[in-house]
Amino acid sequence: MVAASNALVMLIGFASGVLVSGAVFAFITIVGVVPRLAQKTNSTRYIKVYESAIMAGGLVGVGFSFFVAAGSWGYWLLPVVGLAAGIFYGCLAMSLAEVLNVIPILARRARLQRGMFFLVMAIAIGKMVGALLYFLVPGFFTP
Repeated sequence: MVAASNALVMLIGFASGVLVSGAVFAFITIVGVVPRLAQKTNSTRYIKVYESAIMAGGLVGVGFSFFVAAGSWGYWLLPVVGLAAGIFYGCLAMSLAEVLNVIPILARRARLQRGMFFLVMAIAIGKMVGALLYFLVPGFFTP
């Protein structure tokens, strides 16, 4: 019975990981991080290298989440991982800033004169409630 329970938990964990990683990579694709980055740096001929680096970064991140970096080399590696994560999130934020220009165009085309305030507030309040549930309700976050 315990083995079946453990197998079910492993299956749910694996399926959740596949779902989340698929959503993250779909989000990166929709936002257009790779083409934007290649366009801004005038290096469109290296677009395959960018894509491979993103996939390798995802795989390395998964490896680090399974195998905790221990020992003295873990402290040496921390600045490198921090720099890579900072570059990634900076590029993602830059791409998001450019994509957010779509919201006014969408509002204009959907003829949304009234209600834009409520749309933005609903997004902000939903994000806040989700964060509060995650951090304050026992069971949502297990360290």
